[in-house]
Amino acid sequence: MPTQTNEYGYDPWGLNVDVARQALVITTLLYRYWFRVAASGIEHIPDGRVLVISNHAGQVALDAAMIGTATVLEREPPRIVRGMGEYWLPTVPFVNLLMSRTGSVVGTPKNCTDLLSREEAVIAFPEGVRGMNKLFSERYRLQHFGSGFMRLALATRTPIVPVAVIGSEEQAPAIANLAGLGRLLGMPSFPITLTWPWLGPLGLLPLPTKYRIYFGKPMRFEGDPDDEDAVIDRKVQKVVDTIQGMIDRGLSERQGIFF
Repeated sequence: MPTQTNEYGYDPWGLNVDVARQALVITTLLYRYWFRVAASGIEHIPDGRVLVISNHAGQVALDAAMIGTATVLEREPPRIVRGMGEYWLPTVPFVNLLMSRTGSVVGTPKNCTDLLSREEAVIAFPEGVRGMNKLFSERYRLQHFGSGFMRLALATRTPIVPVAVIGSEEQAPAIANLAGLGRLLGMPSFPITLTWPWLGPLGLLPLPTKYRIYFGKPMRFEGDPDDEDAVIDRKVQKVVDTIQGMIDRGLSERQGIFF
């Protein structure tokens, strides 16, 4: 467990272990009883610095919360993974404070580099909102991956653990995305789901799909982090292909969405 905290219990990014522990109670209830998560391959999370790279879906980042809960509940010894959040999240009242107190940071290259230099585990979703807010018709098809994570992995000599999440795509199936309205409200998207806004606040409740989380073997890359985009993109594609393969295997093994 992390980390280097000051005498008041905070680390340099605002993480407070006591607050994170309280949040873990809620995510554990979701993990055990709502999504009934089955995690495999957790032993592939190494000690020391590591980048956890996953597919992203579900309209809200519950997939990140379930991965982070898995690394605490299932791994021995437990590890807290530090989330790389979207740039607009700190502008949302209450969410910004919860985000920092539970270990997430704004996804800047410097934050990521500094965390890795402290041998932390960092999780990132290179699809960003392209993946999280895609329509149900695009489920389990990886969207474009940004290359920033690969340049950081090369620069810091950090292994990448690929992760595939099955179940998040069906928790809040999106049938439309009113991106223009989202921009007016300061958000990157405005998804319309099968249940929201039709059911009001109740429509925000995710469906109790069964989550399956697969942690793959660490991938190690070498090269110049300042290489041309084409060179970096070939390395990124290896990660994309690995995760897509894990997703396809997971889907082929799944017996049902809710069990």
